[in-house]
Amino acid sequence: MGGLVEAAPYGSWGSPITAGLLVAGAASPTEVVVDGDRVWWSESRPDEGGRSVVVCDGVDAVSPEVNVRTLVHEYGGGAWWAFGGTLVYSDHSDQRLYRMDAGGSPTALTPKPGSPREFRYADGRPTPDGRWYVCIRESHRQGSEPANELVAVALDGSLRLEVLMSGPDFVSSPRISPDGGRLAWVQWDHPNLPWDDTELWVADFDDGVISGPCLVGGGGVAEAGSGESFFQPGWNADGVLHVVTDRDGWWHLYRLGVDGSLEQLTSGDFEVATPQWVFGMSRYAFVGDEVWFARRVDGIDRLSVLVDDGTVTDVTVDSTSVGAVSARGDGVVAVVASWVSEPVVVAIGPGGVRELSRRRDLNLEHGWFPVPESVSFPTSHGEEAYALVYPPTNPDFRVPDGERPPLLVLAHGGPTGAARTQLQLSIAYWTSRGFVVADVDYRGSTGYGRPYRHRLWGEWGVADVEDCVAVAGFLADRGDVDVERMAIKGGSAGGFTVLAAVTFHDVFTAGASRYGVADLAALAADTHKFEARYLDRLVGAWPGDEAVYRARSPIHHTDLLATPMLLLQGAEDPIVPPNQARSMADALSEKGVPFAYLEFPDEGHGFRRAPNIVRALEAELSFFAQRFGFDPADDLPPLEANGA
Repeated sequence: MGGLVEAAPYGSWGSPITAGLLVAGAASPTEVVVDGDRVWWSESRPDEGGRSVVVCDGVDAVSPEVNVRTLVHEYGGGAWWAFGGTLVYSDHSDQRLYRMDAGGSPTALTPKPGSPREFRYADGRPTPDGRWYVCIRESHRQGSEPANELVAVALDGSLRLEVLMSGPDFVSSPRISPDGGRLAWVQWDHPNLPWDDTELWVADFDDGVISGPCLVGGGGVAEAGSGESFFQPGWNADGVLHVVTDRDGWWHLYRLGVDGSLEQLTSGDFEVATPQWVFGMSRYAFVGDEVWFARRVDGIDRLSVLVDDGTVTDVTVDSTSVGAVSARGDGVVAVVASWVSEPVVVAIGPGGVRELSRRRDLNLEHGWFPVPESVSFPTSHGEEAYALVYPPTNPDFRVPDGERPPLLVLAHGGPTGAARTQLQLSIAYWTSRGFVVADVDYRGSTGYGRPYRHRLWGEWGVADVEDCVAVAGFLADRGDVDVERMAIKGGSAGGFTVLAAVTFHDVFTAGASRYGVADLAALAADTHKFEARYLDRLVGAWPGDEAVYRARSPIHHTDLLATPMLLLQGAEDPIVPPNQARSMADALSEKGVPFAYLEFPDEGHGFRRAPNIVRALEAELSFFAQRFGFDPADDLPPLEANGA
């Protein structure tokens, strides 16, 4: 594209950022392991069916039929580790652990289960002597809640396994000291989640056996304003235990003193941790006597260094998102991204920044990529919420005289989560067609301290919805958007926010929900273990607070429905089962409200497969075009809106 800049109605702008571009050659790096001179990382590849692949120095380390993924907590993460040229990984097909030496073939480390995927493993680390792999095992037995245990798996292929610790509802982050003699881990019980109230434990470890377990921190009852969330315990080279915790209201770095108390190392209005929805996250690393760490400040990531005297300085790196921090020499390897660049694995040190993973060539100038405005805006109860507001961005088209653009409000998932602070082609797709996009960090989001994170306790479906409504009003009052063309979309918990917003408010004129919750009671009764008691905090105790559940569930208030909706759902979703979306579609049909429903038979929670990702995004554009009265430049597949 290029040449003259022309005026055309918002929504109708032609754009090279197609739905297909989102997935073509995409290989988003996530976890990183530095293994001597080698650097390993994992990639998620939509155009390979959503397969997760482990890569070593840019070369695939597993065969094409292997999908390295664990289903512990259903969300997974921490499915692999590498040491001494050896890879240990969980195979998605059977959830068993395998060891693969350099140039060798896989060797099973765990026994074949009696039923498919009965035993699942995650978040492991080898002992320094190479004899054991200490990790989490999740046991699924018919008729009972899955059991989460701390286990040691023999690395010699003997299929020997020792249960180190059981009893807590959940356990994570087992980390062995450099001398192999101490083991630290984090545990918690229902109804908490890892960002609520957890405990940090340490025990002696000797050849597959632990002894003398000791509670280091936590153990209180998580009521509003109390409790403690531990994240990423780790030992430095001298065997001193470090951990991130939010005991002062922000997730900061601490170390364990000789007297057994935790000494705070960082302070201020920023957060080192992020919510542990998945295993395997790393936000800090030991580099000599320094600690290099990622921290979120005002909703944006920075890379910083803590030196021994307590001074914190920022590292010069062109990024707004930092993760997977791992030490290498006198610097770190990390996954970084910016407003104009997708995530890439880089080595950062005194010599500067060097890219290690391949950056896909989008063949686009930066002028196509929107740079957001960070805004705070007033919301209910005299409080404040936050959002990233992306403007219409297309160098080939200009604003038509007198026309205001349509608005798309994004409600992130979780709901304990945050807006992503990096180039997202899924957002540029909309801005390059003439939309304003507001990515909302509603109350309950992370990155703004514990009180803000827990502001959603008892208020899910109220405060988050009010914030999404408030940002739309804020932008309308500024004259930024067309009040007659305001849409909202979100997935999972964000999908619930969408359904609640269009049911209980009349601000939005269209909505799109991906695998969203329509009936809170059904979710409380039919979801996986990790989130089985999540709603106790967000809504109320079940079934004692059944009236609150009913009052907040859109499916019980279909008499209020008037906003056209697009519903997208995976048929194999174990977290928000498809009956939720189907019941909402039935209600919309009965009420005569225009809607479209697409169900993908080969998808679970979140769309991983390239054709489905493309179809879902194009369906959203088609649906909004029908509702907002513009003709997309794209050649879109037909989408029939029932009741239109």
